[in-house]
Amino acid sequence: MSSHSSSFTSSSYSFSSSSTNNNGQTTGTTRMTQSHTNPDGTTVRTTSQNVGGPSIEETRHYDSQGREQLGLPSGSDNNQRRLQDIEVEDVTEESDADKKYREAMEDEYAKREGGA
Repeated sequence: MSSHSSSFTSSSYSFSSSSTNNNGQTTGTTRMTQSHTNPDGTTVRTTSQNVGGPSIEETRHYDSQGREQLGLPSGSDNNQRRLQDIEVEDVTEESDADKKYREAMEDEYAKREGGA
């Protein structure tokens, strides 16, 4: 048997959506998570959006030992910048297709609120 180093690549994807109607007020959230792992580490990208709110995308990187990579300069042990170094991107720019989808979902929520 030959010995071979462990080299692998893995990707996963998950999506969840939930909504509630509380006294005529619909609230809800959608969340999508994509994960890609290779011998160098793992990148996890999460996009979430509350009903009527902006989409927020967050990307985190982990090394092959599972330690989160915070984007600090090499050799820096300063962990005080942790929150600022997490990549968060506001992705509120909507394409026409996104806008039509959002409007259709809002119409659907409105129908459910009205008991139709």
